[in-house]
Amino acid sequence: MTPTTRQAPVRLTQFAHGGGCACKIPPGELEDVVSGLTPSGPATDSPLLVGLATGDDAAVVALPGQQGTAVVSTADFFTPVVDDPYDWGRIAAANALSDVYAMGGRPIVAVNLLAWPRDRLPFELAREVLRGGLDVATEAGCHVGGGHSVDDPEPKYGMAVTGLADPARLLRNDTGRAGLPLSLTKPLGLGVLNNRHKATGERFEQAIATMTALNRDASVAALAAGATCATDVTGFGLLGHLHKLARASGVSAVIDAAAVPLLEGAREAVRDGYVSGGTRRNLEWVAPYTDFGTTDADTRLLLADAQTSGGLLVAGEVPGAPVIGELVPLGAHSIVLR
Repeated sequence: MTPTTRQAPVRLTQFAHGGGCACKIPPGELEDVVSGLTPSGPATDSPLLVGLATGDDAAVVALPGQQGTAVVSTADFFTPVVDDPYDWGRIAAANALSDVYAMGGRPIVAVNLLAWPRDRLPFELAREVLRGGLDVATEAGCHVGGGHSVDDPEPKYGMAVTGLADPARLLRNDTGRAGLPLSLTKPLGLGVLNNRHKATGERFEQAIATMTALNRDASVAALAAGATCATDVTGFGLLGHLHKLARASGVSAVIDAAAVPLLEGAREAVRDGYVSGGTRRNLEWVAPYTDFGTTDADTRLLLADAQTSGGLLVAGEVPGAPVIGELVPLGAHSIVLR
C-alpha cells in the first residue's frame, strides 16, 4: 500500500521524544525497578490471582463471594504515535483495552489519563484525542467515566481500564506447555512504520487500521479454542514478550521467522533506517536468551520491533491467525529462530 501524506495542522509526534509503546522503559531496567515489589506474607489465601510475579498484561483479583467472577485491572498511556489527534486517541484506547483482552477478560469501564502541554498545544486537539478514545471504548462496549489530567511539557494519553473475567478461564503468560503451537493475531512492523511517519509525515493506513483494531475477537476465539496462555505484543516486541511468556511457563519456543506476518512497507522501513531506540534495546535485551541461527539483521529487528496496540500471541491455534512456531521443552535458549 502506498503511503499518503496528509499533514495535520499540528504534528503531534514532533512534541514527543518517542512514539507509542516505543517510549516504554526498557524491559531489563523495568524488571530491576519492580523486583521484589510483591506483598509480604503467605499468598495462599490472597484473592490476587495475577500480579507482578510473571510480568503479565494486567492484574486479576477474585471477587470475594462472587464465584466465577474476577476483576481485571490495567493502565496504559503513551506519547503520540501519529500526528492525527483522533487517530492517536483511538490507538491509545485500543492499546489499553488490549491488556484486558490479553487476560481473557471483557472491559466494562475506563477512565482517561491525559497529560497536555496547555501552553503549547490547543485544547481543541485534546478534545479530538479524547473523542477518539471514547469512540473505540464505545465500540468495545466499555463505558468511559471521566479521568484525570495534568499539565505536562509532553502530550500523553491512555486509559485505566477495569474488566471482568472468569477466573477459571483466564489467559495468562505462565500456563504455556511444550507441544502447543504459537499463533500471532496481528502482523508486525508497527514500530518502524510509526517511526517513519514521525520522521517524514507519511501516513500508513495499514498501520492505523491495525493499531485501532480491537483484540476482542482474537481473545474470544482463543478462549473458545481452549487456550489458557497468551500475551499481547506491544512495546517489548514479539521476541521480548515471547521471552517473558516462555520464562514464566518454564519452556522454550521455536519460531519460524518466515511465517511471521509483516505489514506492507515494514521491511522497507527497516532497510531505510527507521528503527527506534526502543526496538534496538529490545533486541539487546533478548539476545542472551535467543538462538538467532542464520536470521538476517533486518529480520531480527522486525521481530524485536516495538509494537503499539499489537496483536495477541497465543499458545494454541486461533482461527484465522497464522501459526508462527511452537513451545518446546526448556532448552539452552528461551527462543530459537529457524
